Amino acid sequence: MNFRAEPPYRHGQPARTAVLLVALGTPDAPTAPALRRYLAEFLSDPRVVEIPRLLWWPILHGIILNTRPARSAAKYASIWTPEGSPLAVWTARQAQALGERLAAAGHRVLVRHAMRYGNPSMPAVLDALRAEGVTRVLVLPMYPQYAAATTASVADRLLQWATGARRMPEWRFVGEHHDDPGYIGALAGRLKAHWREHGRGERLILSFHGVPERSLTLGDPYHCQCHKTARLLAERLGLAPDEVTVTFQSRFGKAKWLEPYTEPTLQALAAQGVKRVDVMCPGFVADCLETLEEIAQEARDAFLEAGGETFHYVPCLNDEPAWIAALAALAERHLQGWPTREAEDTVELQRQRELALAMGAKD
Repeated sequence: MNFRAEPPYRHGQPARTAVLLVALGTPDAPTAPALRRYLAEFLSDPRVVEIPRLLWWPILHGIILNTRPARSAAKYASIWTPEGSPLAVWTARQAQALGERLAAAGHRVLVRHAMRYGNPSMPAVLDALRAEGVTRVLVLPMYPQYAAATTASVADRLLQWATGARRMPEWRFVGEHHDDPGYIGALAGRLKAHWREHGRGERLILSFHGVPERSLTLGDPYHCQCHKTARLLAERLGLAPDEVTVTFQSRFGKAKWLEPYTEPTLQALAAQGVKRVDVMCPGFVADCLETLEEIAQEARDAFLEAGGETFHYVPCLNDEPAWIAALAALAERHLQGWPTREAEDTVELQRQRELALAMGAKD
């Protein structure tokens, strides 16, 4: 096996710890060439498209990558900001805010972010962390609800990178946090703040990203975790079951996905006489194409055209202080036992120095 170049090992060098936030990904620019590169990587992941390669490859390379990039680029252009992709901007801010919060609590850790698809890539960020002397990494996928197509794919990429490492860091991996009290509290706080400013709608729609229905029968807990998040959020807000509707968006292909679908549900509510709705996407912790374009634009238009009168999209958690506090608490729970405070670093360094001296004496 050809191993990647590693930083030279030095006896007595203190171990460093990092927290790595991993988001789904985004193209580098709202252009067809950039979307073609991004979609090629994303849709080539067997976790994302569970179709035999022999059948899927001609469809992907013969049809999708020749037709979809231009359409997707136009959608990205409608939500692109002067700073770049909203997902990239918010994820970077979350990492910075988390680092500041952990530092204020006395932790000496590096906090970085990466994208599962696109840039900054997971391998590039992990290489950079190793160059900085990091030997322990807490990987925190930014998916509250576990799905094989998202969370497990991050683990796959992590292991792929590790196969070429001479010295693998210690790993800890946060698989899910769909029922984390801090996360639920941050969602509730976001909704309360929105209602104080805009008033409440007749119905709260909680729209989660969809996955193929067969994933449920194959053992994926995603569907149940989405509903648990919704139930806990409704309880925190004191809402009755008939005041909240769970839906699923972003269907791709012709297979049956988790139902009910978001846009048809909104159209049906409008047809039933519901005039105002509030829509939130709890499964997305940072605003992105699926929230800003698919929900705040396309779903809004569908509801209004079907007879609805007022549509309010409630933004994602983004860098909301309550969410950063919840992230910090989540990270701290998973960092327990690793020396992340200055006093702990001193003890660890002394231990390594004593070991180095003992080895020197033995030689």
